[in-house]
This record gives sequence, structure tokens and C-alpha cells, in this order.
Amino acid sequence: MLWFSPQEPGVVAKDPAQLSSGGPKPCAMALVLQRKLSLRGFSANMSVLYVPKGPLLQDWWAADQRDRVLKDMADLGRRLGAIFIKIDPDVRVGLGIPGTVVAQSIELGGEVTDYLKRQGWVFSTEQVQFRNTLLIDLTPSEETLLARMKQKTRYNVGLAKRKGVSVRIGTKDDVELLYRMYAETSVRDGFVIREESYYRLLWQTFLGGDQPTPCGDRPCALPLIAEVSGSPVAALILFNFGGKAWYMFGMSREEDREKMPNHLLQWEAMRHAKIAGCHVYDLWGAPDEFVESDPLWGVYRFKEGLGGVVVRHIGAWDLPLRPVLYRLYTQFIPHLLDIMRRRGKFKTQRMLSI
Repeated sequence: MLWFSPQEPGVVAKDPAQLSSGGPKPCAMALVLQRKLSLRGFSANMSVLYVPKGPLLQDWWAADQRDRVLKDMADLGRRLGAIFIKIDPDVRVGLGIPGTVVAQSIELGGEVTDYLKRQGWVFSTEQVQFRNTLLIDLTPSEETLLARMKQKTRYNVGLAKRKGVSVRIGTKDDVELLYRMYAETSVRDGFVIREESYYRLLWQTFLGGDQPTPCGDRPCALPLIAEVSGSPVAALILFNFGGKAWYMFGMSREEDREKMPNHLLQWEAMRHAKIAGCHVYDLWGAPDEFVESDPLWGVYRFKEGLGGVVVRHIGAWDLPLRPVLYRLYTQFIPHLLDIMRRRGKFKTQRMLSI
């Protein structure tokens, strides 16, 4: 982890406790992930660096702070022999769908984008995180939150209750159930997931229990499971940290979909997030292009009904440090990802058939 202070050069902080030991207060931070590459025919060590949802700057308008952070990260990449470094800062470029009367541009997003271009950064063809999302303001009353939903969504929340759908809080004992339902969803909807061990580690780490979570003694994740007559039909996992909640994993079965369990799940997620003290709910993902041909269009229409506001970000940007290898990498990686996706889908289908 890199951290920066106005008085000292960037350093690698191996222990987060360093940040609260009475020294200079950080003005920026960056979690830098390194992936080492081993390719036949290349004897040299190669890697790529990725900064998820970062770097975090106290003030992106401050040119000196911006210059220093990005320069230090580029220097780190060169020392490590990286092909490129990818950043994905949480910098907004606009609100609302472009071309609509409610759309707004955010000046900072345009300023940062222009700055990155001048410094040799290029908009990445490989976007890791969702560039756009929808946010729901949780500060109003529950009555107001319901009123802000689209009429059909609000009706479906009530319909689920009338049809006998109930929602319970899950535990660590439900991880196997959650994964299998998630696998069923991935096969049905055509997206790739990881193996069960990955999700078991992720979910159990944030669910807490025997060990503290990143939120201390309380869980950072809350599984919500919708049931009909005691049988699970849909679920989601609600993450929360620092007054914000995220909907990152959703799953459902074919059974009882007409009873609208997912609508009730989202309403209960909003209620639980609000009770936990969260002031905003991130629905985690919206189309890159707001057209019906976008793969996320159907998901977006469902989320839109919940009353959220579209928030657009500048997305991921790459700094090629070894330009020739970068060009080869960007040409090769889409084909590799296609192969990995096909293999992943096959493995998930095979697991479900056992």
C-alpha cells in the first residue's frame, strides 16, 4: 500500500497502524496489486500493476498532489518492471443518463481525464470495475424511499409479501447454499464466476465470527435470503463500510420468480443498510452505454426502478511503461479472457450437474 503525506515522499506502508502512529497525516493512498506474468519465450520477469478504485486523493483538483501521486506510482511500476499500471479512481464525470434533461456534467471528471491524456495515460480497453453505477440516498424515511421507487417496483415489493415471500438473515452455514444459487444464476444469465473456495473465503471473512472483520467486531457483510414456504428462492449479500452499503452479489432460482422475491430482497437490503447507519446504497453496476443492446440493460432497468441516481465515472486508465509489450498484451488478453470464460462456464455447469 502506498501512502503520501505533504511532508514526506511516498512510502510503502506494510502495516496500516503506521498511519495512526502520530506521524504525518496522509493526503493520498493507493492499494497497488501486482500480477506477475510468465510467458513462454520471455525470460524476463514481467508484471502488470492495478490500483482498484484508486488512487484516493484528498483533492483531485490539487495539481501538485496529483502529479506526485501518479509520478510515484509510475516510478514504482518501472522499478518492478511492469508492462503498465492501471488506475481506476473514483472520480465522477457526470450524473444521470447522457442526453436526458436530468443529465449533469461534473467538471472535475473532465479535468482529470484531460490531465491523464496529457501525461500519457490511455483509456483502458479492459475495464475491471463497473464504470457507472446507481446510488440510492438512504437518509430519507422509509416512506419516502418507497415513494421514490417506480410504481411497478413498489407494487412488486408488496406483491412479494402478499405471495408469501419472506426474507431472513443468512449465516456462515448458508455459504454453500449461496454459492450454488450464485452458480445457477451465472449459468442462466451467461456470466463467469470463480470457484467456491474464493467466495467461501471472501464471504466468511466479511461475515465475521471467530475472527474480527475489516469492520472490527461487527460484520461487514450481511446475507439476505428470500424464501417461499421455507425454501430459498433468491438471495443477495449486502456489504457495508464507512457509512456506505454495496449490493455486490445477487442470486436467484427459476422457481417462484413470478412472486418477485428480488424486489423484496432489495427493499430489505435498503432497510438493513439504513438501520446499520449507512447513508448511501450503491447498486454496483450500470451500463457503459445506456442503450438496449448493452449487456447490462436488463439489470439496469430493474435497478432503476428502486429509485437510484445514475453516477458516471472516468473509468480505468492505463499508463504503458513498456509500450511494445503493452500493445502485445492488449491484443492478446481479450482472446485469453474469452478462453478463460468458456472454461469457467463449463466448470460451473459441470459442478451443477454433479
